[in-house]
Amino acid sequence: MSAAGRELDLSPAVVSKRISHLETRLGARLFHRTTRQLQLTETGRGFYDRVVSILATVKEAEAYVSSGNSKPGGSLKVTAPTGFSRMHIAPYLGQFMKLYPDLGIEIIATDHIVDIVRESVDVAIRIAELDDSSLVARKLAPCRKLFCAAPSYLKEAGEPKTLADLSHHKVLLETNTVWRLEGPEGPVSLRMAGDIKTNSSEIVHQALVSGCGIAFRSTWQVREELLTKKLVPILPQYHETAGIAIYAVYPCKQYIPAKLKVFIDFLASIYGPEPYWDTDLDWSPSIARKKASRQAVELASEAFPSTMS
Repeated sequence: MSAAGRELDLSPAVVSKRISHLETRLGARLFHRTTRQLQLTETGRGFYDRVVSILATVKEAEAYVSSGNSKPGGSLKVTAPTGFSRMHIAPYLGQFMKLYPDLGIEIIATDHIVDIVRESVDVAIRIAELDDSSLVARKLAPCRKLFCAAPSYLKEAGEPKTLADLSHHKVLLETNTVWRLEGPEGPVSLRMAGDIKTNSSEIVHQALVSGCGIAFRSTWQVREELLTKKLVPILPQYHETAGIAIYAVYPCKQYIPAKLKVFIDFLASIYGPEPYWDTDLDWSPSIARKKASRQAVELASEAFPSTMS
């Protein structure tokens, strides 16, 4: 009640009174009230879900009217993982705001999945293998992942050569205890107990760099550490599943608001099919193609020396 009052610039007492009037008009109790808690009743939850759906339809109607607007304005509400927000969204906000000075942005940085319809979020940046849903998803970039560890840890514990060897190592987990991988034998689901488990990507990162163990991380998270050799890749034959990527997810709408379209287009233009955080890494696609091309030329020159000279 207090949070709603602050958002509406009303006192909690006024908000409570309006809720009571609404319950009287509907002839139904919307909240269970105790001295310690305030919870929606089943009827209240059903009423809320339907009202949210109606408001989404109203927003879609407004978007339809303003879809031709060439100067996006208003406020854009975005949610994204904490680490990704800090590293790959925040550095470009200044550039985006210069392009669209009439557009304000609210970013909810969290490692939890936000219900974007219920929370009235315009777009969520999600890094996952998406399930089918009523939401629309646009792929912004691939998300390549690899096993890595600090040299100090590997010097002390040795380097694993197979997935089975991981059972003898310290493993760092971010909430999920199952890793879904692709390897020489095809798709693999690896269930790990984890010596350090946390819901924070930042904690896993710091523990990894300080030599606490082995983790399966995205290159957008560990690029700098790989380049400076603070981390080294291991088990290179295993990588992320094919469907995992970085997506912009938003409610299914026929008419996308101009403010949403320009933001998604902006991020897509920065990241792309070969994002900047994969460049210069030894196994990045561009470097792999160059190595393959050099090897082809060398083989051809050995096979046909006179032709290649």
